Amino acid sequence: MSIWELDFYRRPLQDEAGNALWELLICDRQGNLQHSFFCAQSQATADWLRQQLQQLLTDGHPKPERICVFRPQSFSLLETAAQPLGIEVEPTRHTPTLKRLLEERSLVYPTYPYYTSQPYQPVALDKPPPLPVSENLLGVQWRFASLPAGDLIPAFSDRLIPILNMPPEILPLSLGLASTVLISGVVIDGGRRSMQLARWLEKICPVSLSYIPGTPDGLILEAGLVDRWVMATFDDAEMAIAAQTYEVRKQLGKGLHFLLIQPDDSGMTYTALWLLKQE
Repeated sequence: MSIWELDFYRRPLQDEAGNALWELLICDRQGNLQHSFFCAQSQATADWLRQQLQQLLTDGHPKPERICVFRPQSFSLLETAAQPLGIEVEPTRHTPTLKRLLEERSLVYPTYPYYTSQPYQPVALDKPPPLPVSENLLGVQWRFASLPAGDLIPAFSDRLIPILNMPPEILPLSLGLASTVLISGVVIDGGRRSMQLARWLEKICPVSLSYIPGTPDGLILEAGLVDRWVMATFDDAEMAIAAQTYEVRKQLGKGLHFLLIQPDDSGMTYTALWLLKQE
């Protein structure tokens, strides 16, 4: 079964009556499916969306394994529309084919009749300010780390790790990374709260972890569709240098990095691991 990617949102277009237009854009990751449907904003409902999905199935397109959505507004509508059709909906920032298609279509909209010339960023989302992580979840200590790309899978894949998230599409080999490229990571020693922290992270769905210089400096976790969390703050110059090295290695590794949760630094037991990728 295929995986569809979907966006349903307003575009910098209007109809003859001056009504804002919404576009439903659907594609799959194999390039076998690509459809676009427009409707006036007043018609942009879950019922209209369900009708378009039903029509695609009626026309012979096999029901997808799931539909991935990166835009919160699209997710809320699609969840209601897809339920009667028995289609699973996954909120995720990882919709590469769809985002590429949205960028391409943004260059075409100016040629359409009734183009509004409004500022338009096809994949940008409004994000709330980062929230601090609850103190009862914070670990005992944390540090930056790195592993050669060739050692990443052997280091973790055969270990009994309760929570292990290593998506195949962002493994070093899938990204074409040489085995000697150093992959950045952050290691948190959670102590007795290790599993509690890991379960919370599993719930919010980590996406990427970035160093943000400031007063103080911080580590900001991107999670879910638009959520942001302050994982740590520091004002130590030596730590800032390590953080800069962490970011440089992320860039050299095509955005790939990892977040490792463990009870302590003995290296005997791991609680959770997420392989992450900066967008």
